[in-house]
Amino acid sequence: MHESIQLGDMVFVSDGGEGIGSVREIRPQPPELVIYIENAGDFEVPMSAVRGVHSGKVVLNCERLEPRLREATRHVRDAADPSYQAPTGGAGEEE
Repeated sequence: MHESIQLGDMVFVSDGGEGIGSVREIRPQPPELVIYIENAGDFEVPMSAVRGVHSGKVVLNCERLEPRLREATRHVRDAADPSYQAPTGGAGEEE
């Protein structure tokens, strides 16, 4: 399964959920990933904590994550601006 993981793949805690970060490094020994979690930085994640890999997505098994990483996954969107609204116009449209 880990053979299909690529640098830059998005990382999720649930399939179909929002991405929480991305793969920054793949280490063969011990088999682990270094992932960047938004608002928290880099974390080493053992391959045993990877539940699935498909379509450029790495899905983690939260029960196998260290407590500090588990806590970081709960605060990914904390710095988001709650008043932000995405632009309504499409590409090439004049405002």
